[in-house]
Amino acid sequence: MKNNTTEKTPTTQSHKLTKKDIRSANLRWIFTSALSWNYETMMAPGYVGSQMPILRKLYGDKPEDMKKMMRVQSEYFNTSPHMGSIIQGVDIALEEKEGIDSVDGIRGVKTGLMGPFAAVGDTLLGTVQSTIFGAIASYMALKGNPFGAILWMVALGIIYIWSYTWMPFAYKQGVNLVTSMSSKLNALTDSATLLGVTVVGALIPTVITLKIPLIFRAGKVSMKLQDIFNQIMPSLLPVLLVAFIYWLLDRKHMNSTRATWFVLVLAIILFNLKIVA
Repeated sequence: MKNNTTEKTPTTQSHKLTKKDIRSANLRWIFTSALSWNYETMMAPGYVGSQMPILRKLYGDKPEDMKKMMRVQSEYFNTSPHMGSIIQGVDIALEEKEGIDSVDGIRGVKTGLMGPFAAVGDTLLGTVQSTIFGAIASYMALKGNPFGAILWMVALGIIYIWSYTWMPFAYKQGVNLVTSMSSKLNALTDSATLLGVTVVGALIPTVITLKIPLIFRAGKVSMKLQDIFNQIMPSLLPVLLVAFIYWLLDRKHMNSTRATWFVLVLAIILFNLKIVA
């Protein structure tokens, strides 16, 4: 008697992803992940757009599954653009293995990782590297060294190349990557923050120049106010200026743009009054 029962074929057997598919999704994420950023779903349009090569390959012959998965991938998503490819790599691994049945797992991975990865990526690759290489490049440019601009472009290039390697790695490692990295995220974030603060503190007296040219005279005795500050602590005025700016940024209705204009106008006034140099 002929058995009419058919076994369900796993998605991985009928729709095997190739390196070309992963590369296409990877490049889309790197260059377009934040182009459609919006206040409602944040980076969701960029995410589903970068996933389209994968979705077409896995669900191209199943319109209803395609619609369902596109709705899932269009849900709210926001993380660091430098590390979002890791989440997408795990997502792709789940979809290839379980197909449309991976919906709940995908939602869990995206929801659980986008926050921690945003903290790590924005701190380590968004803030720290910009602070370190940006400050060094700016200082070199102030000294007339054109290598400053080259250094900045090289630093950005390294970040993009580094980010490009993460999606294939996350795709191969799958869910195991999530469990192995979860315990290290906080330590990595704290270390990156400490590094950034240390570098910024060290660069303050190098990049910021602020002196007081006032001289007090009593008979034949003269005293330079700047020498007094130097005896208290070298480069004390630049440190106080940075502390003042941080204090300004903590005020209500104050942002970085307003703080910049305030300090600029204040510097012009004090310079013309011969109070600072």
